[in-house]
Amino acid sequence: MIEIVNLHKSFGSNKVLDGVNLKIKEGETLAIIGKSGSGKSVLLKHIVGLLFPDDGYVMVGKDKIDPANHQKLYEIRRKFGYLFQGAALFDSMTVAENIALPLVENDYNLSGDEIMKRVAEKLELVGLPGIENLKPAELSGGMKKRVGLARALVTEPKYILYDEPTTGLDPIMSDSIDELIKNLADKLNVTSIVVTHDMFSVKNVADKIAMLHEGKIYFTGTPEEILTSNDKVITEFIKRTGF
Repeated sequence: MIEIVNLHKSFGSNKVLDGVNLKIKEGETLAIIGKSGSGKSVLLKHIVGLLFPDDGYVMVGKDKIDPANHQKLYEIRRKFGYLFQGAALFDSMTVAENIALPLVENDYNLSGDEIMKRVAEKLELVGLPGIENLKPAELSGGMKKRVGLARALVTEPKYILYDEPTTGLDPIMSDSIDELIKNLADKLNVTSIVVTHDMFSVKNVADKIAMLHEGKIYFTGTPEEILTSNDKVITEFIKRTGF
């Protein structure tokens, strides 16, 4: 389980998180929604220890994320795979080199052959076998997302974090990414956290939804519960998403 307790975060005078409390069960796919600037990505970065709170804390299993304990923080981060919003691939590297980077940089003690075998396995898993030698410039937007996901999976993480996985994709490719997220959750039995403003994606992939509003968790529940809610804040948000 991941537990977020009374989390506060400000940037200067801008208070982004104002006492966030949330529990994420093992094996669950949670969608975090909210309007632009509501703190979704900021919350995601706290979960993996890329940002640290002004007050409150995050528990990952039995471990508390503590910026002062560098060794424990390193161990916690190794449990996570992170798909960045823009895929964040290095243009000068091949697909294989991009995917292998976490294994090389974090000393997983694998041979070159073992690394390439794992790269090939993850490309197969995301539906892109045999593209190891291509460069990011040769890939479509959807392919870049899939390669970014293969890189997130290459360390065989316990938790996968998705930051706006369908942003910038056409509806067909968005559906394809949604299907991939759902299949990976089922196949790998990982805990998935999806930050998105795309309610079509939420309906497709989420077991549970947490809505951020004014720095707090305003709603938690199932996709069906949020889509049938009569709450004004919720219905206005859903209307603005075009769902």
